[in-house]
Amino acid sequence: MRYLLLLLISLSGFVPQVSYAAKARPLLDMVDVLGVRENQLVGYGLVVGLPGSGDKAQVKFAGQSLSNMLKQFGVSVDEKSLPKSKNIAAVAVHATLPPMGSPGQLIDVTVNSLGDAKSLHGGSLMLTPLKGVDGKIYALAQGNLVVGGINASGKNGSSVTVNVPTSGLIPNGAIIERSVVDMFKTQPDVVLNLKAPNYQTARNVVKAINKVFGPDVATAENWGRLVVSAPSDANSRNTFMSMLQDIVVEEGTERPKIVFNSRTGTVVMNDTVRVHKAAVNHGNLTITISEQEGVSQPGPFSNGQTTPTQASDISVEQQQKNMLLWPEGTSLDEIVKAVNALGATPAELMSILIALDNAGALEAELLVI
Repeated sequence: MRYLLLLLISLSGFVPQVSYAAKARPLLDMVDVLGVRENQLVGYGLVVGLPGSGDKAQVKFAGQSLSNMLKQFGVSVDEKSLPKSKNIAAVAVHATLPPMGSPGQLIDVTVNSLGDAKSLHGGSLMLTPLKGVDGKIYALAQGNLVVGGINASGKNGSSVTVNVPTSGLIPNGAIIERSVVDMFKTQPDVVLNLKAPNYQTARNVVKAINKVFGPDVATAENWGRLVVSAPSDANSRNTFMSMLQDIVVEEGTERPKIVFNSRTGTVVMNDTVRVHKAAVNHGNLTITISEQEGVSQPGPFSNGQTTPTQASDISVEQQQKNMLLWPEGTSLDEIVKAVNALGATPAELMSILIALDNAGALEAELLVI
């Protein structure tokens, strides 16, 4: 059992303002352009040609899908006796329609098993329509699967699985058949949405655009949405966007972040994290309990009875460590070295950081995911 024995925080009387270095980045790396986006596509299909590793008979929809496919080719199948084949697998197919995607372009396809197939290795996806959220068909997928996983099993029930054999990829496996309505061309203005909303960043973007194109070309509706007047002609608008791409903007200052993944115990901090003057003491308390069972054997001719006995051995070990003093403005590198010297685990490190934040000694925002 391990826990924090003592966490003492002592703040200095004067806390200076901490300044963070701003970064300059290309404008279009900082924003999402309204109308220029990806669209998700999904479909249902059949993978055929599997070497006996497909869906079993209890997966009824796989047999129904095979029956429906055979009917399209003039093969009549009795509904009461669905085909039972271990060489097919019902799968979900999904892909991403890129921005400005046009008919005839090729996109990658991901295939995942829906039934109890053991592996999709060696299979081929039959022609599958891919639909958008509006129910319209935007692409057609077909081709041989590339599967990175392997599954092997023996007759006695033992099996070995490497990676995920029930998921595969078809590079360039779908052809775009329909393009999405281009909202970017139909809108009179270009709308830029900041990926990291910030009032200073929004102001800097407006100033940089107006400096290049003239006053009142760009305005900020709020801290994350910017409206830019742009030419309506397609060729002129493309030239206008290329000029926006060349603009470099200085990002506004943001409070540093510390991200803690509670499931994996991962702690990530950027190099702008600072700590005000603080003292931390960490100790380990280990309690060990061992149980020993024995037998009490009476002496000869004593008319006694043999009885079981149980003994408990409890030991307590406590490791004392010196208190660490972090001076004003301690950097990330010094924080990590100090915590490692304490021998704290990631969970204990997060407890220390939470206590520092509660005491007002931490210049960072804690995010637990």
